Amino acid sequence: AMPMRRDDVVLGILPQYHVAAWNVQPLLAWWHGATVVLERSFQPDRVLQLVQESGVTTLMGVPTQYRVLHDVADGDRYDLSSLRTAVVGGATMPSALAAAWAERGVHLTQGYGLTEAAPNVLHLRHEDLAAHPGAVGRPYPGVETSIVDPESLLALDGAATGELWVRGPSSFAGYLDDPEATERAMHDGWLRTGDLVHRDAHGVHRVVDRLKNIFVSGGENVAPAEVELALAAHPVVAEVCVVSVPDPVWGERGFAFVVTNGPLSADELVAFARGRLAAFKIPAHVEFVSELPRTTIEKVARHRLRKRAAWHLSEKAGQTHV
Repeated sequence: AMPMRRDDVVLGILPQYHVAAWNVQPLLAWWHGATVVLERSFQPDRVLQLVQESGVTTLMGVPTQYRVLHDVADGDRYDLSSLRTAVVGGATMPSALAAAWAERGVHLTQGYGLTEAAPNVLHLRHEDLAAHPGAVGRPYPGVETSIVDPESLLALDGAATGELWVRGPSSFAGYLDDPEATERAMHDGWLRTGDLVHRDAHGVHRVVDRLKNIFVSGGENVAPAEVELALAAHPVVAEVCVVSVPDPVWGERGFAFVVTNGPLSADELVAFARGRLAAFKIPAHVEFVSELPRTTIEKVARHRLRKRAAWHLSEKAGQTHV
């Protein structure tokens, strides 16, 4: 997906226990005789200093890390001219952020994978990013993918939306001492990713959401990722996460946690969303927060937000929109 050269300098900023921290770039670098610089933790100023001092040419991170690095870099505060490529994983890179890094001359490759696939499954090359914003690309060489109806378990041809299944030499053999979990994850040699994915007519894949995140409101499926994308389009919204909460009338409704970089009311955000989403997809509850809780690999900790939303409703302290 991204060529590695002998004179490359790779900076590892992901937690070392994570499969992507080794298998995406460092192992490839050592195979080619390139240099690898490992960091114990993600400290933005330290990372930017290392890029400048060590002549780092490539790295891998999640969108949140790239956003923080871009903000901390603050124009020409650091010399990042050596950095020519970067890999994005964990989530798709927002178009505006990708454009900001492109202005610095950094070619981004969007990736998609999971631990059970070690982790490489899909990639979108930098020259395809503009034509397919928000997509995660096509399969890596040697990796087979299939879009499958989650209920019938039948493979879908052509442009289709369903669960992404993966097969290839890098897929795992099963979970240690957990045959039940292995049986749920595997089907006739295929690894079930648990992700609802759309494949277009050109074979480019786009993650809709985790199947377990999708909820039903008034009999209609709602993908939080779609709602998040619509809300994030507001110029004042910096980050957003949507979780589901029980609703006595609709069954489930969305609860949006929003980080802003300027003044914004819940009414204004909901009005903005009405021009982009069907009524049943608009969050019934909006809470503004200073930051979203995250895991050690900088993914949003949705389970913590679900607990917070439940507490919020039990205290009846939120703003409600129907």
